[in-house]
Amino acid sequence: MFVLGVESATPVASVAVAGQGGILAERMVLNRRTHSVNLLPMLKAVLEESEIDRRKLTGIAVSGGPGSFTGLRIGMSTAKALAWVWGLPVVGISTLTALAHPLAGSGGLVCPILNARKNEVYTAIYDCQGEVANCIQGPAAVGPSRLAEIILEFKRPVTLLGDGVPVYGAQLRDALGSMARLAPQAASFPRGAAVAELGLAALREGRGIAPSALQPEYIRPSEAELTWLRKNCPGG
Repeated sequence: MFVLGVESATPVASVAVAGQGGILAERMVLNRRTHSVNLLPMLKAVLEESEIDRRKLTGIAVSGGPGSFTGLRIGMSTAKALAWVWGLPVVGISTLTALAHPLAGSGGLVCPILNARKNEVYTAIYDCQGEVANCIQGPAAVGPSRLAEIILEFKRPVTLLGDGVPVYGAQLRDALGSMARLAPQAASFPRGAAVAELGLAALREGRGIAPSALQPEYIRPSEAELTWLRKNCPGG
């Protein structure tokens, strides 16, 4: 089995190919170009570098959110279009789970936080004692103060990571004290390799779906949706 993984839910674009032997190729970039410009050349490159003919692919895994509304749409549209043309199943992978996945087996709590703006973060809490990052709280969009309250209820140290750390890390450390640990910056970027590896496991379990059935996990409505609701449901 071989799976193509696509990550575009944050400013980082990352793609990878994973097989039963591990990660065969991965590319990651954080620049000013949009994901719509970066993704297709990166996808072509990882397929060439992994020396996997696309006809050997078992499926395509894509980050399903939460994250940037634009980034999610670009990644999902790309994955769905390729899956439809190539006749492959797809699987959506939580962006938060993909962030926590590399720390599975670390033995503690892991809390990915993505900057949701409006003084909120997209977050969840994972127990990483076993080989799989097990989600025990969330996902949700909450303010950093509320997140600190939730973490303190577990009475266990927690490792924070993600693009919300540079924005809210100091506030969370003040609230959590010695309970807070910060992951290295290299671990704070969502990776196509994690999406591909999690997608491989999902496809083995028969959780692949048709491209038309794939939907993003926004958690919070977009600004466009909120504007529509305000105009059309003034009493709501």
